[in-house]
Amino acid sequence: MAVEGRTSRAPNRGAYARYRLGAALFRSLPRPAALLLGGNLGLLAGVLDRAQRGVVADNLAHVLGKDASPAKLAQTVRRAYVAYGRYWAEAARLRPGDLAMFERSWSIEGSEHLFQAYKERKGVILALPHVGTWEIGGMWSASVGVPLTAVAERLQPEALFDWFAAERRALGIEVLALNPHVATELTTILRSGGAVALLSDRDVAGDGVEVDFFGERTRLPAGPAVLALRTGAALLPCAVLEAPGRQHRAIICAPLAVERVGRLREDAVRITQELAHELETLIRRHPEQWHVFQPNWPSVKSAAARRTKRR
Repeated sequence: MAVEGRTSRAPNRGAYARYRLGAALFRSLPRPAALLLGGNLGLLAGVLDRAQRGVVADNLAHVLGKDASPAKLAQTVRRAYVAYGRYWAEAARLRPGDLAMFERSWSIEGSEHLFQAYKERKGVILALPHVGTWEIGGMWSASVGVPLTAVAERLQPEALFDWFAAERRALGIEVLALNPHVATELTTILRSGGAVALLSDRDVAGDGVEVDFFGERTRLPAGPAVLALRTGAALLPCAVLEAPGRQHRAIICAPLAVERVGRLREDAVRITQELAHELETLIRRHPEQWHVFQPNWPSVKSAAARRTKRR
């Protein structure tokens, strides 16, 4: 659930104001109008930021495969920006009382995996890709007695992170800042039988393990696998997807096998590779809803650098 932030202080103050203003605007509109506006703003952002659009295209080319036509790729990139704008509009409008509205258009597959693991009090790790509006799933989980703890990148200024965390906490989702000690905090939660949600398709911290992901080697975070190995928690790949007609569908996959068979790092790599394959399947259901706009493979990063040099 990481939110990207800039590093200089003045732009960050502006970013905070823009987030608050945008949230207020989306909340002032009926949901259909807010989603339409969000989608159009997302599309505009894609048109204006040519460099980032190239990164998105390179990322999605991995997902669609070599046989995808240029027209298909261009259409998916366009839809990705629309979906991302809709995501921010949807997330900004979420309030605890909205759950009843979403339940009328909400479906879930595999909820028994979550309930069984939580009932056994051995801890639950929900491993998600950056797909769809996962916060709606967090609202639902809290409403059925399985509150989630998630991790987010520390934003600057502090007020932006505090506001962001408070917004999610109101939905029943506790937010921990990404820091050197967060693994200890998550371990405590899992060993007490709690549930955590971790975005697992992008190596934000830069200390992930190398796996094959959509046909190319890259690094994905080892945290979900290491936590499962150390605590015995159930590791459940999952996603919340936007379905046609403004509906939402959650998919919770069966738990991955997390038994120790060798050294910790070797087991972590093996399990992370298995998780990567599950995430591939979830992302392929709706590639246009995959919200990863940063280079996710070495080749994409190199291509982005070459484009920057040519500018």
